Amino acid sequence: MKANLICIAAVLCGVLVAACQPKGGDANGVEAQADSVTVNGKIKDCDVKVGDVSFTKMVNGADTCVKVLDGGVLEFRGTQGRDYFNDPDGGKLSNNTLPVLLVPTDNTKPFTFTAKVTPGFTEYGLYNAADLFVYVNDTLWQKLAFEQDEYGNHRIVSVRTQGTSDDNNHDKITANSVYLKISSDTKTIASYYSLDNKEWHMVRLYKNNYPAEIHLGVSSQCPQKGVCTSRIEEITLTDDNVGDFRMGE
Repeated sequence: MKANLICIAAVLCGVLVAACQPKGGDANGVEAQADSVTVNGKIKDCDVKVGDVSFTKMVNGADTCVKVLDGGVLEFRGTQGRDYFNDPDGGKLSNNTLPVLLVPTDNTKPFTFTAKVTPGFTEYGLYNAADLFVYVNDTLWQKLAFEQDEYGNHRIVSVRTQGTSDDNNHDKITANSVYLKISSDTKTIASYYSLDNKEWHMVRLYKNNYPAEIHLGVSSQCPQKGVCTSRIEEITLTDDNVGDFRMGE
C-alpha cells in the first residue's frame, strides 16, 4: 500500500509541474485537447486565434495559460519558475519550461512579426518579461523581450541560443508598453523595438541560419517569484521584410 501511495504522489507531482496554473480556455479558456499531436519532440497542436494571427502550435502547454480578450488582446499568464535559457556555465541556470504559443512559418520567404507588449512587472518579479520568439527546438531559438533586470529597471533584452544561450541587455525603457518586431528577408534576421510603432531601434542583427521551417511565437515569463500576466496585442505577421535593416522600417 505504501509503495502504491508513493507512485500516485509522484504522478500527481509530475502533472502539477508540467501544467500552467489553470486558466481555462481554448482561445477563451478551454483546456488543451487530449489528442494534441506532438511534433518534433515537444511541439504540440493548439488553436488560439488573436486578430488575424492563428497560433496552431505550442510548447509547454501554452494554450492553458492564455485568454483572448476583446479587441484582439492576448492575456498571457506566466507562472513562477518558467523561463527559456540554456546556461553556458554548466547548465546550472538552464530552464526550458516556458509556455510559448507558436505560428509555423516558412523561413524561405520574407516575414515580419510584430506585437505590442505590456509585461506584468512586479516589485519582486526579477526577469519578468513579455517575449517574441523565433523557435526551432530547445537548443535553437531566439527571444526578444521587454524584461525587468536585477535593479528593477525595465529593459529590452535579447537571447540567442545555439546549443547554449547568450544574454544581452539593451535600452532601459520607462514606458509601460513597447512594440517588438522581428523581420527577415531570408538571409538576414533582425530584432527591433519602438515606443510608438513608427520610429524603430535595432536590437540585434545576424545571418539567418535557421532551417526552412521555423516557428514564431509569443510568451510571458516569470523565472523567479510570483506571476507575470502580460498583455500582448496588435499582433501582426506579414510576408514581407523591413526595407532598411538598420532603421527597421
